[in-house]
Amino acid sequence: MRDLVDRVWFGNDLLARAARAALMPSEVLYRATIGVREALYDAGLLPTYEPALPTLSIGNVSVGGTGKTPVAAWIASELLEREARPAIVLRGYGDDEPLVHSRLNPTVPVIVAPDRVSGIVLARSQGATIAVLDDAFQHRRVSRTADFVLVSADRWSPEPRLLPAGPFREPLAALRRATLILVTRKAVGDTAVTAVNEALSMIAPRVPRTTLHLAPDALRSGGAGGEDEQSRPLSELTDRQVRVITAIGDAQAFISQLRQLGANVTADVYPDHHHFEPGQIARFVRSIPSDGLAVCTLKDAVKLAHRWPREAPTLWYVSQRVSVERGVGGVEHVLDQLTHFLDGRERY
Repeated sequence: MRDLVDRVWFGNDLLARAARAALMPSEVLYRATIGVREALYDAGLLPTYEPALPTLSIGNVSVGGTGKTPVAAWIASELLEREARPAIVLRGYGDDEPLVHSRLNPTVPVIVAPDRVSGIVLARSQGATIAVLDDAFQHRRVSRTADFVLVSADRWSPEPRLLPAGPFREPLAALRRATLILVTRKAVGDTAVTAVNEALSMIAPRVPRTTLHLAPDALRSGGAGGEDEQSRPLSELTDRQVRVITAIGDAQAFISQLRQLGANVTADVYPDHHHFEPGQIARFVRSIPSDGLAVCTLKDAVKLAHRWPREAPTLWYVSQRVSVERGVGGVEHVLDQLTHFLDGRERY
């Protein structure tokens, strides 16, 4: 099913183009529906609530695959370095994202709350001084101090289509609401990143942009953390048979990263947030070559680590590092402003 959706959204063959054409009436209806909603918010006819804390939203305008969770975790760690006390507040769609945040920033409270207003109140009660909203760009019910919006260069299309004909939840003109656009890349090169930045400069010319690289960092065992976690260099992947099991928004970008590192990859790909069934895990374990590696992402590992068979080969996940490639200073400037604002609030 996932392959079919990706083919319809991103393919250029006759079937894909025909499917998008057939879905156009539904796309038009969806566009009209969200257009009415946004107009009501813009006119003040739908209420917007002031949150209990200064709030930074990390969101996107598309369905998955932009790197939102690792970037939100990175932002939280940057706030910690500035001696702020962040909390991650998220809707909690699936059980993987809260676990990833807890794994990457163990000292940061993670609040799962479909009602973000009450979630921010709970964050304050746990000692937070700023709320980082994971996936909230469309959640206009909560006012925020700043909006970071991610656009994936790996999943960019020169003709962006709205749901269900394409992956976009809002027209790209919605990016004009952003404080900062973060163009993320995983496997694509500079040419693709430049094309995305040029397109966005025409769509939202007054919004500054920064490009982030979500790069593989190391192989780590399991997903629960702890003193027994092992680490190996990425060079272990070179010329190895690598079996991948994953359920993330953009599996192809992850697979491309592994192949760029020299791995011979075959993959079992499931829909984003998929709950792995025991039979699926067992079949995957049986398929691991005797001299091969079993590899996934941290988002998969936090769900698989406690269910991984004892007799199976080690399950490795690829940790990521976030680095700024273009627009250096954009993220830092906003975070510095936020923390200076927090300092003022705490003094008075």
